[in-house]
Amino acid sequence: MYANISPKLLRAFLALNECHHFTRAAARSNLSQSAFSMLIQKLETAVGAQLVVRDTRNVTLTPEGEMFVEVAQALVSEFEHAFANFGDYIARRKGRVALAALPSLAANGLPAVIAGYRRRYPGITVQLFDALSDQCLALLNAGTVDLALTAPGGKLEEFVTAPLCDDPFYLVCRADHPLAGKASIALAELAGCELIHLSKASSVRQHADLLTAGIGVRHSGLEVEHLATVAGLIAQGLGVALLPELTLFQFRHLPLKAIALEPGQPPRPLLIVRHPERPLSLAAQGMLALIQQHWPPHISREV
Repeated sequence: MYANISPKLLRAFLALNECHHFTRAAARSNLSQSAFSMLIQKLETAVGAQLVVRDTRNVTLTPEGEMFVEVAQALVSEFEHAFANFGDYIARRKGRVALAALPSLAANGLPAVIAGYRRRYPGITVQLFDALSDQCLALLNAGTVDLALTAPGGKLEEFVTAPLCDDPFYLVCRADHPLAGKASIALAELAGCELIHLSKASSVRQHADLLTAGIGVRHSGLEVEHLATVAGLIAQGLGVALLPELTLFQFRHLPLKAIALEPGQPPRPLLIVRHPERPLSLAAQGMLALIQQHWPPHISREV
């Protein structure tokens, strides 16, 4: 019964309550008097009670009609608030967008994108999770984030992917290392070098292992989680590391050198990943457009 009560019926009743006259209330509602009368009758049928007493001159509310005024006002106000709130989401004045990104992306390039997004859509909350590749995909699969910026990894075929950029690798060594003076390095020249490794769970480590397979590098025995640790170990002469371009900013203030690999070595591909069964919200679509527009970021290769 109550499902038949529309905002149009409620507004007609409130207009009648204010005007106390069918003709004037109909004119305010931009309806003919007969059409307006039908709306009031339809409302009374839906409510199951007589709401107005009609005479030739004025309209008087019944006791039930007097009680229903507050109900109608509350329902109309709630309806208008709900649509105004929804309109804010449509216009990207409100909302939420969540991202998962590799630490190198979360620290280099993505902050500028998020800052630009907040300037454009200040009412939208942006959440950022910096995580390794598998964790990024787990957050996406759980619905915690809308988009993941990550490297290829396990179970990637379950998601929708698009290229973000390529991330070439560099040798990072001390400034006094025998290879430090070279403009570029062939992978074969790393034979005998002691490599400092990141965790096997990281996409950096996985790609470095692919690059060095079969060339006779030595494992330094040092395998760590954080790039700051890698930098400190290299600075003390404990080994060298193969690292992607997007991480090089972390090594700028130490006596280290970053040397590009010779052309032809495969870079680490970075991807934008989303869930195939979850359409992006308008807030997330705006973030995706901004990422695609401003990527890749300007990167300083000096360390």
